[in-house]
Amino acid sequence: MSKTFKLSPSDFGFLYDECKKCFYLKVKHNFNRPRTPIPSIFTKIDSIMKNYFEGKSPKDISKELPDGKVKFGDKWIQSKPFSDKKTGNKCFIKGKTDTVLGFNDKTYGVVDFKTTSVKESNILKYSRQLHSYALALENAAEGKPSLNPITKIGLFVIEPEKLLKNEKNEYLFKNAVSWQEIKRDNESFLEFLREVMNLLSQDKLPNSGHYCTYCKYIKDSKIII
Repeated sequence: MSKTFKLSPSDFGFLYDECKKCFYLKVKHNFNRPRTPIPSIFTKIDSIMKNYFEGKSPKDISKELPDGKVKFGDKWIQSKPFSDKKTGNKCFIKGKTDTVLGFNDKTYGVVDFKTTSVKESNILKYSRQLHSYALALENAAEGKPSLNPITKIGLFVIEPEKLLKNEKNEYLFKNAVSWQEIKRDNESFLEFLREVMNLLSQDKLPNSGHYCTYCKYIKDSKIII
């Protein structure tokens, strides 16, 4: 009997690469390792950025983007099920977008906001996440947000540089901002999905990631308990 797996875009980055065992347990057995709390300041900054750009032109994000209007942010999206011919199983993508852009030429873009510098080594992880949003919007489940085609995906990166004080005695952060566009490569992303499906379709539990602190904690705790 075929199985259907729910895949979260946020897991395609660091969790999948950090520990395939934890990823496997989460997706296949609904066993989530404890989440690391996100400092409230980052949540607040993220909210401020989304509110600022609401209703504005994509050119306010980057002059490199086509003109248009920010369509929506913080919205749950979901793809229709995709079948994997090799394993016979299915998967669907479900996640929450940061911001989706609408361009005047009737095409669309997906943006993720980042409040820190983006390392080149992490671009692939963010690329998977953005590709999954694009795929879900272009192949939406019935009744879910549907937009097609997605022609632009990328990161809006903001990083504080200096603290300033104005004439009103208000303290302000001067920020360096940049737009990191990521080229669509659907074939590479679909190949990645096939890799994920192959992993999930196995009966054997994958090995722990070499640097997975959660798996190490569980292993070491058995000595004490």
